Amino acid sequence: MSWQHSVPRITEDERQLRLSKLRQGIEGEGLAGVLLGPTESLRYFTGLVWHPSERFLGALVTPSAISYIVPGFERSRVETLPHLPGEILLWEEEESSAALISRLVGQGGRLALDDGLPLYFYHALAAAMGAERLADGGRLIRGLRRIKSAAEIALIQYAMNLTLDVHKQVHALLKPGIRSSEVVDFIDRQHRQAGADDGSTFAIVSFGAATSLPHGADGDQVLGPSDVILVDTGCRIDGYHSDITRTYMLEGGDREFERAWRIEREAQQAVFDAARIGAACASLDDAARKVLAKHSLGPDYRLPGLPHRAGHGLGLEIYEEPYIVRGNDTALAAGMCFSNEPMIVFPEKFGIRLEDHITMTEDGPRWFTDPAAGPTEPFA
Repeated sequence: MSWQHSVPRITEDERQLRLSKLRQGIEGEGLAGVLLGPTESLRYFTGLVWHPSERFLGALVTPSAISYIVPGFERSRVETLPHLPGEILLWEEEESSAALISRLVGQGGRLALDDGLPLYFYHALAAAMGAERLADGGRLIRGLRRIKSAAEIALIQYAMNLTLDVHKQVHALLKPGIRSSEVVDFIDRQHRQAGADDGSTFAIVSFGAATSLPHGADGDQVLGPSDVILVDTGCRIDGYHSDITRTYMLEGGDREFERAWRIEREAQQAVFDAARIGAACASLDDAARKVLAKHSLGPDYRLPGLPHRAGHGLGLEIYEEPYIVRGNDTALAAGMCFSNEPMIVFPEKFGIRLEDHITMTEDGPRWFTDPAAGPTEPFA
């Protein structure tokens, strides 16, 4: 059964509700409109999916309308793609899309820009309108996108369940002598067969000392009989990401690894326990580092220890707000979704990352996937 029969897509009514909230922000800040580029924010608000190129395609959202800004020869393609109703306004090859947008905004109006727009297009708009009339729309857009609806959470949950099942198949596949490239190919095939949008969005498969490199090593590795194994992968369902990491050994008995694994799991649990409505994102990162310091790891970003933030938001982008990092005083709220992955790195020896994601409910945190059970038991 395909996922379309198991979990609903984002409806037009939900996108209209998102636009209504965006328009409230536009009016509240005295803006003429918000310009969405060919980014995930365009998909979020209008349903239109478009990949960036040197030709601008996007949407101008004003208090009363949506206008799609489209290269003339792409009109027929856009008309065939899902998107909310709106006027399609064309610009031809010898014309300036920035000039068209400037005319639509009119004299004196301030335009907030999607923070995913490329710098070259900002410069084109600044030349056409004046930089003083351009505003950063990122805060407004991200403030809406970081609170997930029930439908978004259901899509993420489906994607997570799918990827967790792929992890279980990988665990059953692994044996000494297998190459990391074989595992990566297997992961992609299984994601595709399970109905993911485009197979794996990524797959990191590391063995032995390569596990101490947070985002993997170059080259093809061969699994040895006593190697630490790190598998980090994800997929997309209707645009929404999964992202799960497991670190384990096939056989027990390595006391150094097992001690470190339990510290990692303790730090991961500390992040979960610190996740409360109203808590600052930074406090969750602090909770992980406190556990590591107790075990004489770190402090700060020193190694052996945790070299990066303890987590990141996830949705239509695999890295988005809220970031679980020092200095981030953003308060946790119901609907936020983020990873919990306070990786411990022992340079040139091994690294351990246990990554599961959390969604915040009114009653506190909830796991999307249950954490690993033990150093040789990567599943609950």
